[in-house]
Amino acid sequence: VRDLGTTLSHLCVLWMARCGLSDLDGISSCSSLKELYIGYNNISDLSQLIWLDRIEVLDLEGNSIDDINQIHYLGLCCKLTHLTVEGNLICLKPNAESAEEPDYNYRAEIKKRIPHLQYLDEIPASQT
Repeated sequence: VRDLGTTLSHLCVLWMARCGLSDLDGISSCSSLKELYIGYNNISDLSQLIWLDRIEVLDLEGNSIDDINQIHYLGLCCKLTHLTVEGNLICLKPNAESAEEPDYNYRAEIKKRIPHLQYLDEIPASQT
């Protein structure tokens, strides 16, 4: 990923779905990204995404995000308006160790952490 960012410094849209990614090391070199599609990989750590201050659309569908606290990093991406996370464990329970809770609502939890989000899983984020 680092090589892409240093070579293609004006890259705005990047699709890397289903390519076996397990981490996002080096994504900070893609600082011009506005849209990032990395669905169906094995990503669980979102901390590297805080460096993408232009990101507006982020697709994380079908990854290995198993802790709702990882969403905190996305809250620091102030231009993020569209997020897809369906197919991750956080949609069922807050973290890997916790039991499924009937009152748990991942949409409400994500909206708390990313108040400026407009769409979550292609539905207006205000609908919890």
